[in-house]
Amino acid sequence: MKKILETVLVAINGSDASIVAFKYALALKKALGSRIVACYVVDTATIRQLALSRIFVPEETEEYERNLESSGQRYLNFCSELAHDKQLTIETVIRKGSVSGEIVKYSIELGADVIILGGNPADALYRDAIADANREILKNARCPVLFVKPPLGDDLYKSI
Repeated sequence: MKKILETVLVAINGSDASIVAFKYALALKKALGSRIVACYVVDTATIRQLALSRIFVPEETEEYERNLESSGQRYLNFCSELAHDKQLTIETVIRKGSVSGEIVKYSIELGADVIILGGNPADALYRDAIADANREILKNARCPVLFVKPPLGDDLYKSI
């Protein structure tokens, strides 16, 4: 029999809310032995749109993508450090494409039991890139989606 919440995918986007959600996932790992996969998506879909709109020239596009990938690696390294501080192991991955599309696609590839997002679904009323991506993930995911509202993840992380 498969364990409940055996594989957990956490969408890391650089926001404080996504780090709090990751800390919540670490508490799940401690309590349930879940496999935790932290995923950062380099938003090449938006970069392509900016290039097509001639907001970016090709050289800027490549540099911006490299900068986003570098930022993503820093966020994932921070997640690894948080896990290491609690003697836990996690997996990290960087994907490229549309944020919502890649998170949904990767959750299917992993056979994820849940996708964890940081923030509040009510924030999805606001129009920004993170809220838009979260709304699309919620709409298209084939597994449950869990929103972790601050400070819950911080509190649980401190207790493990």
